[in-house]
Amino acid sequence: MKTSSLDDVHEQLKAKTSKSYQFSLDAQSYMPGGVTANIKYFDPYPIVMQRGSGAYLFDIDGNEYIDYLLSYGSLMLGHGHPKVQKALADQMQVNGTHLFGTPHQLELEMAKKLQALYPSMEKLRYTNSGTEATLLSIRLAYAYTGKYKIAKFEGHYHGGYDQMLISVNPKVDQAGPASEPNALIESKGVDPYHQTHTIVLPFNNLEATAEILTKHKDEVAAVILEPAQSGFIPATQEFMTGLRKITEDLGIVLIFDEVKTGFRLGLGGAQSIYHISPDVTTLGKVVGGGFPVGMVGGKEEIMMCCAPSAFSDVFDHSTGKNSSAKDVLFHSGTYNGHPSILAAGMATIDVLQNEISTVIARTHRLKQELTSLFDRKGLAMQTIGLGSIFNIVFTDKEVWNYRDLQQANFSLRKRLDLLLLINGLYTKPMNRFSLSTAHTDLEINRTLEIFEKALKDL
Repeated sequence: MKTSSLDDVHEQLKAKTSKSYQFSLDAQSYMPGGVTANIKYFDPYPIVMQRGSGAYLFDIDGNEYIDYLLSYGSLMLGHGHPKVQKALADQMQVNGTHLFGTPHQLELEMAKKLQALYPSMEKLRYTNSGTEATLLSIRLAYAYTGKYKIAKFEGHYHGGYDQMLISVNPKVDQAGPASEPNALIESKGVDPYHQTHTIVLPFNNLEATAEILTKHKDEVAAVILEPAQSGFIPATQEFMTGLRKITEDLGIVLIFDEVKTGFRLGLGGAQSIYHISPDVTTLGKVVGGGFPVGMVGGKEEIMMCCAPSAFSDVFDHSTGKNSSAKDVLFHSGTYNGHPSILAAGMATIDVLQNEISTVIARTHRLKQELTSLFDRKGLAMQTIGLGSIFNIVFTDKEVWNYRDLQQANFSLRKRLDLLLLINGLYTKPMNRFSLSTAHTDLEINRTLEIFEKALKDL
């Protein structure tokens, strides 16, 4: 088998994507690092896309790619699905505007759809992103419990803000004991206050998690987690069942961040697979059909903390008075419940109700075929994930959390991803793979051929 060095691969990529390379140089004169978000960058430079269609992306050099990034999983119907496009056009035509700034009918229609899929969401609010959704979920937990520390799991990402930029990708030699991880700041500019007010937990370690939460039960308002770390490393059933009981016993709010797993593991998200009802759920990405959106829903008594005072007045028997406006949690946003986005989201749900089982079946087939292919090549590789998400991990050891994942061969994976790019398969290097309704058997077969070609040079 011929082996290409990373430098060789970079040169091959540059020869095929010279316009993207030049764009990157030009963009650095106007934007820090040449990008509008750090997540869009990768070495040696990001590929610049010009258009998308179905399961495909086309870059400014005219190269075609089967897209497995799908805007980090948000495009579960692929690019430019006709039903989503029609829903957007119809909404504009019928309503005559793309924004009301007032209550409107689609807010209630979408709420009914979501509550049917996520019964734990007894009441819900809209936000403009998954990050905003997790922000609101934490504020709700603070307001409901009167406690002001948050517990998160090592390796879990919940948005790019101070409270959650703790121990997302920590260096293992600095991260402390696996059973009691250190809280490490992940970015410049983060107030050290959050390092002492964010408790870090070990994912899939129930005994250690219970011990830490018991120790901090009078300080911790909520535990927030991705039911599948990074969207692909699943929690065990034992861990999820135990975590639900521990948080209930200790009076700690349990928040499921299903921004990545909502719809992708099934229309009812991870909670429908684990049969767990969290106190609060956050959604985003897929639910808006690829448009910016988020949702927060949960138990009525928690969600009512943000109800306007006319609806939240509660008679306090200890004082003999009603609650005042200052007792209401502030949550607002002009774009919350944006009518165009909700129309796109409802169209997405309508399609997925008929096609999600096919997407999951094709994902399972691809995972099996890739496992067989790598096995024939003598490479230790696992396809880890549930539903329509998975990742390729070069290790023969079990992977149940962030520390386990660090055992993988990342340099081999990075080289593979660049070779896949060169051969016409797109995902950001090191990222997970997501499938859509647009990924048919034709795309699956072409994907396997691309992997075959890439492995010859790996």
